[in-house]
Amino acid sequence: MNLMNELNNSDFEVADMLLRELKRQEEGIELIPSENYTSRAVLQAMGSVFTNKYSEGYPKKRYYGGNEIVDEVEILAIERAKELFGCEHANVQPYSGSPANQAVFFALLNLKDKFLGFNLTSGGHLTHGSHVNFSGKNYVCVSYDVDEKTEMLVMDSIHKLAVQEKPKMIISGLTAYPRKINFKAFQEIAEEVDAYQLADISHISGLVVGDAHQSPIPYADVVTTTTHKTLRGPRGAIIMSKIEDRLHDIHHPKSKKNLAQLIDSAVFPGLQGGPHDHVNAAKAVAFGEALKPEFKDYAKQVVKNAKVLADELMSLGIKLVTNGTDNHLILIDLRPEDLTGKGGIIQEALDDAGITLNKNTVPYEPSSPFHPSGLRLGTPAITTRGMKESEMKVIAEGLAKVIKSKGDASVSAEIKKSILELTKHFPLYPGLSILK
Repeated sequence: MNLMNELNNSDFEVADMLLRELKRQEEGIELIPSENYTSRAVLQAMGSVFTNKYSEGYPKKRYYGGNEIVDEVEILAIERAKELFGCEHANVQPYSGSPANQAVFFALLNLKDKFLGFNLTSGGHLTHGSHVNFSGKNYVCVSYDVDEKTEMLVMDSIHKLAVQEKPKMIISGLTAYPRKINFKAFQEIAEEVDAYQLADISHISGLVVGDAHQSPIPYADVVTTTTHKTLRGPRGAIIMSKIEDRLHDIHHPKSKKNLAQLIDSAVFPGLQGGPHDHVNAAKAVAFGEALKPEFKDYAKQVVKNAKVLADELMSLGIKLVTNGTDNHLILIDLRPEDLTGKGGIIQEALDDAGITLNKNTVPYEPSSPFHPSGLRLGTPAITTRGMKESEMKVIAEGLAKVIKSKGDASVSAEIKKSILELTKHFPLYPGLSILK
C-alpha cells in the first residue's frame, strides 16, 4: 500500500523526510513518556477534508455557515469524552495541553492571583508555575515540592502550605513524577481553603480511563488533559469540569456564568479562534478506541511494563528517583554514575543506540534544566507496539550498558544492533512497514 504517491509527486523533499521519520520510528525504541503512536484511523481523520473548514463558536452556535456536519463531529467527540471520563462537561476545542491550562487560568483567576503548583524540577509542568511560563509571569505561584529523602509528595506538607498561603487554585498533576497522585486528598485541601483544584492528567489520562490510576473526575473542579500521550489520540487537548461553580459566591460573585460556561468562554472567544475540526474528528476516533474493552488491557500493560523496566534497571545498578514507579514513567538519577549534569550527553548516546528518551531534572537538581542530572523514560509507545515484559529486559540491558559506559560510542553501536533486531518483530504500522 503506497500512501506517498500524491505527496511524492507534489513535494519530494517533504515526502523523503516523512519516509525517513517513519524509518527512524520503526527502527528505534520510543521511550519518551509523552509520546505514543496513533492508529491509522486517527491519522486518516487528521488528514481529512475537515481541515478545510472554519467553525468559530460551538455546536449549533457558529459564526460561519456550512457547519452542520462539523457540529455532528464535535458533538460526537464531546459525548464520547463525557462517557469515557464520566465527566459532567467537556470542551474538546483546546489546541494542546498548555493552551488548555491557560484557558483554565483565564477562566478562574485574575492576573496576579495566587495558586499552588508542583515544582518543575521535581515533576511538575511549565504551566504549573514556572517563572519563564505565562503561569509564573502573570500569576503568583507558590510551589510545593517532594520530600528530599523519599522524593515523594507529602500531602500533609501541601496541606500546611495551602492553609498558610490561601491560594485561589491548586494544581495537581505531573510530567516527571513516577508515583500516583491522590486527587481526593488534593480536593479536600482545596475545599478547606476555598480554592479550585485543577487536575492536569495529560500524562496519565489513558491510565485513568483504563482503570490503572485513580480518576480526578469525582473530585476536581476542573480537569485538563492532552489527547495524545497515554490516550493515543491526536495532538490536542480537552478541558473537563463540573457544571456548577461551588466557589461562585466567593470568586465570581458578579458573573452569571456557571463553571462550565466560564471554561467555554475562556477557550472561545477568550483565547482561541476557530477549532481545528480535523483534529476534533481524530479526537472522536481516539475516544471511541479508548472506550473499547481492549484499551483497559493496554493501560494495565503500560504499567506492568514500566514496573518491570524499573525493576530490571535497578537490578543492573541504575538509581531511580523514588526507587521505582507506579505509573507509566521512570526517572533515572545519573548522579551515582558520576554523571551530574550530563543527562544531555547520555541522551545523545542513547539516540545513537536507537533508544529515544529525554534528559530531565531530578528532585533538588544540583545542576540546571539545560544540563540536568536525570533521564525521563516511559512505556506507552513501546506497549502500543505490542512489547511486553520480556522486551523490557532487553531494553533495560541496553539502557544500563550505555549509561555505565558513560556514553561510549562503541557501546552505543553495539546496542543499536540489538535494538534493530528487536524492532523487526514489532512493525509500527503493519502493511506499511519499511523494515526489510
